[in-house]
Amino acid sequence: MKIATLKINNINKRLENLLAWLAKTEPDVACLQELKAEQGAFPAQALRAAGYEAVWHGERSWNGVAILARGHAPVLVRSSLPGNPKDRQARYIEAAVNGILIASLYLPNGNPQPGPKFTYKLDWFERLTTYAAQLMAAGVPVVSAGDYNVVPTEQDIYETRSLDDNALIQLESRQAFARLPAQGWTDALRQLHPEGPLWTFWDYKREWWPKDKGMRLDHFLLSPAVAAELVGGGVDRWMRGVERTA
Repeated sequence: MKIATLKINNINKRLENLLAWLAKTEPDVACLQELKAEQGAFPAQALRAAGYEAVWHGERSWNGVAILARGHAPVLVRSSLPGNPKDRQARYIEAAVNGILIASLYLPNGNPQPGPKFTYKLDWFERLTTYAAQLMAAGVPVVSAGDYNVVPTEQDIYETRSLDDNALIQLESRQAFARLPAQGWTDALRQLHPEGPLWTFWDYKREWWPKDKGMRLDHFLLSPAVAAELVGGGVDRWMRGVERTA
């Protein structure tokens, strides 16, 4: 099964890009983040015409997550991260596809830090860690994919001091992420590519893309049953260079 993740940054504005990416890469499952579309504005018909059924959790103007499956209807399991019923931000969705539990998540950015946004990020991370431990204990095959908004190590970002205060690279953020592999989850991309740069994000507001100044924010965490079947994976760098990606 080929599983991919993409932060689409407004699914309706960039629907043409999304459809082109699906047609070229043909993932069996695609996890999307940052839909920036309320629930009723999700382009389900256009995706169905392209061969994909979907479940989604939308939010007007912000956030939003979805799971697409080619030729199958994903079975929605949950549309929010447990642990805080007052949290209404659309950042987590989970569905069963062909016997595998797929999670698409969009972890809070946390900037500026310190402050309430960073506190929310760490609280969300704590809830994710607690729930991930429950999934691990259940022994079910799980793929948790998406934009974790954390650079796990210095290896995962270009050499710079300009982001020293950024929430993405704070020690607390990195420690929170590290607790997941410590539970037994496999960081799929690093497992496959243990050496060297492996960027998944280049800032739109600076000249990071032409200068290849990137970072790794998007991750696939696999439970042991899925990790045992891992055979390949990488980054679709070409997608960042497509017109109207930004």
